[in-house]
Amino acid sequence: MTEWIDQIPQAARDYLEKNRLDEVECVVPDFPGIARGKAVPASKWERQKYFHLPNSIFFQTITGDWGEAAEDGFTEPDMTLRPDLSTTTAAPWAADGTLQVIHDAFDQKGRPVGCAPRNVLKRVVELYRKEGWEPVVAPEMEFYLVGRNIDPAKPIEPMMGRTGRPAAGRQAYSMSAVDDYGPVIDDIYEFAEIQGIEIDGITQEGGAGQLEINLRHGDPVKLADEVFYFKRLIREAALKHDCFATFMAKPIEGEPGSAMHIHHSVVDIKTGKNIFAGPQGGETDAFFHFIGGLQEHMPSVIAVIAPYVNSYRRYVRNHAAPINLEWGRDNRTTGIRIPISSPDSRRIENRLAGMDCNPYLCIAASLACGYLGMKNEIWADKRFQGDAYEAEDEIPAGLNAALDLFDAAKEMHEVLGPEFARVYSIVKRTEYDEFLQVISPWEREHLLLNV
Repeated sequence: MTEWIDQIPQAARDYLEKNRLDEVECVVPDFPGIARGKAVPASKWERQKYFHLPNSIFFQTITGDWGEAAEDGFTEPDMTLRPDLSTTTAAPWAADGTLQVIHDAFDQKGRPVGCAPRNVLKRVVELYRKEGWEPVVAPEMEFYLVGRNIDPAKPIEPMMGRTGRPAAGRQAYSMSAVDDYGPVIDDIYEFAEIQGIEIDGITQEGGAGQLEINLRHGDPVKLADEVFYFKRLIREAALKHDCFATFMAKPIEGEPGSAMHIHHSVVDIKTGKNIFAGPQGGETDAFFHFIGGLQEHMPSVIAVIAPYVNSYRRYVRNHAAPINLEWGRDNRTTGIRIPISSPDSRRIENRLAGMDCNPYLCIAASLACGYLGMKNEIWADKRFQGDAYEAEDEIPAGLNAALDLFDAAKEMHEVLGPEFARVYSIVKRTEYDEFLQVISPWEREHLLLNV
């Protein structure tokens, strides 16, 4: 072993004390949040400081097709992937000793690749730090445990619990419901502990087999890394128990969708104080400007936080998902919620993102909205009181409309990065065109013999 061992987190070192290292997975998150990369023998990992992958991994759609995003022809030049050793963690489900390491993508001149999701988030965080601000986030992850489904034409069904009955819906916060699939949860806890990821809590949500995992607040890049790792962790834990974990925004008809709520606060780097709280504990101008930025700019990034055609099935009135950009205190019907908290921990919850999002891009987009709000001193609208489902819809009706808003948002492009904005739009429009080629069961049922 070499000196790199001293640079990795303690949990990874603890894992190596108990397991012989055979393999290292060198991974980079792509647009969907899938881990792309290489698995290499440990001996090779110790000798090499970087690896190469083609830049085309960021041009690929969720189906495996390619968006025409290459500027100089589709030549697939190599990127340089450099490991961030602070992200090193175990792959506890692997048969042999295996570590995962997230890599950052650079071009051949050593510049960060502008369309790499982790680089996009780092770019936004750096804009905050230039202002003397340190952004802090806490994600909430919702997902479903469902029965194995190998036929795309068959509707998704809830998993079987230990009682031998399918998981039931409308059981929010039920401890009995959680107990019903306790073995899966036990493995989630075990894997998370081995990987050094701290879980703040697990609850049953309103859908059949739907769970929520809360993560502790912290640095946006670190928390996005944890969500990225967590998705794979949860999938692996589910497979051990003959079921699937899905992060689709709306996997089951008639059941609530799955969101990734993001709690935001901002700390003054010099003082260490929450800038949303004044000297007497009151709400500051920055607090209202952050909300104003979300209200003003969130429509332009809906295509990023709701990235698939399925994402928009989640935005249903009176169905546990926001359909508006109103803000309210302790009000779960608003798109922007202010949870009950002390002044020091005052935070703003963005409830609009779906769990199908890329965590790096979603957090970057949400922070970008707040950043523009504070920089441009955009004031929030009047606080909404009552049931916000009675307010007007403010969410684009579908992916195509959302992409039109995204393409027009030039100020947002400068924050997220023009290269990212260009490539993202091309890839997502390619996906949308692919979707339009598919004839759905609804069409076959209602149009085949009736029109």
